[in-house]
Amino acid sequence: MPWCEPCEKNWTPTSLNADGTCPQCGRRVDGTPGVDHEPRKIPWHFWLMVGLISLYLAYRLVQLALWFI
Repeated sequence: MPWCEPCEKNWTPTSLNADGTCPQCGRRVDGTPGVDHEPRKIPWHFWLMVGLISLYLAYRLVQLALWFI
């Protein structure tokens, strides 16, 4: 957990500035990951799940439409 000594506060890596400095005092925070870290990618199986749920809901919508006919 990134810790800012002058502010005496824990920061999450996403709440720090892009260069790994504290948003309040502007000093480098101890325990930060590399400055050039890339944002995490969404895993492929998440998109697979979204696609399958979309297909299922479309199927159920067609069933509902056919039920009213």
